[in-house]
Amino acid sequence: MGAVDPLAVAFLGHVWSWIQEVFGRIGDIAPYWLLLALTLKTAESALIGLSWRNILRAAYPSSEVSFKTAWGASQGGAAINALVPAQGGTAAMIGMLRASVRGSSVAGLASAAVVQTLFFTVASVLMVLGTAIIRRPTLSKGAPAGKVGAFLSAHPFVVVACVLLVIVLVRVVWPRVKPKVVDQWRRAKQGAAVFQDWRRYGREVALPSAASYVCRIGVNVLFMIAFAVPVTPFTVFLVASSHMLSGLFAITPGGVGQTQALDVATLSRVASTSTVAAFSVTQDSVLTIWNVVLGVAVMSWAFGIRQVKSLIWHRGKAVEEVSA
Repeated sequence: MGAVDPLAVAFLGHVWSWIQEVFGRIGDIAPYWLLLALTLKTAESALIGLSWRNILRAAYPSSEVSFKTAWGASQGGAAINALVPAQGGTAAMIGMLRASVRGSSVAGLASAAVVQTLFFTVASVLMVLGTAIIRRPTLSKGAPAGKVGAFLSAHPFVVVACVLLVIVLVRVVWPRVKPKVVDQWRRAKQGAAVFQDWRRYGREVALPSAASYVCRIGVNVLFMIAFAVPVTPFTVFLVASSHMLSGLFAITPGGVGQTQALDVATLSRVASTSTVAAFSVTQDSVLTIWNVVLGVAVMSWAFGIRQVKSLIWHRGKAVEEVSA
């Protein structure tokens, strides 16, 4: 009888603990709200896969990237991000695409990832700004900008050191790294080829991305309704902003803990802490396990069960491919 793989045991134990947590809280939400939320979540994921396919077809026309390949890689990355910290699933996604898209490069795929997230980044920033404007925060005398100015005035040598550092970088370092930077820039521009036709970008990337974002907001609203969290444009903006920041600076698997802290902090004025915590924890638990289940299902459809098993047990290989 062969030895048991410790990584497999740890992985299965982690997944099982998630399942227990989800089913322990699933009674907090009515089945029809849950079904509708998961339907919207699946639609959101599929639309992201569609935008990925269109971006990759524009970047690598001869590769004829299929929808299932693009969706399998993007949702597979989301599933792995739910299991590992620091956006490890993004590296795995790039590794899967590099192995599947003929003629692709790491720089080009990384650039394509920036293109794919551009719409969501702009939309989220506008939402955060809108929320900040609605709240009309006031600046105290000890604002960060004032503190920085006071520090630089008291330590002028910092400015001199920064200027010297810039000179060294421009005169010594840049000539040595320039050839590699130029080559990587050429590859990166290939990944952003869809920007050569703004109408095509609007039709094939921005439109499905906008529909995907609507589905994402819809999921938040459904969980808010299920837990009696007041639903207004302001509270919807707050939740979307909170989840965007949590995902952007995720240092734990799936941003667990960070999302709950931000939700409680942002919604404390409109609902009780216990209500917000129940809403946030249940939504995060349900969507995390759904990301994993959907990711495994779509990856199995796109790449086959053997490749998925290999990726799950040895996901570090994908990161090594990206680093190569």
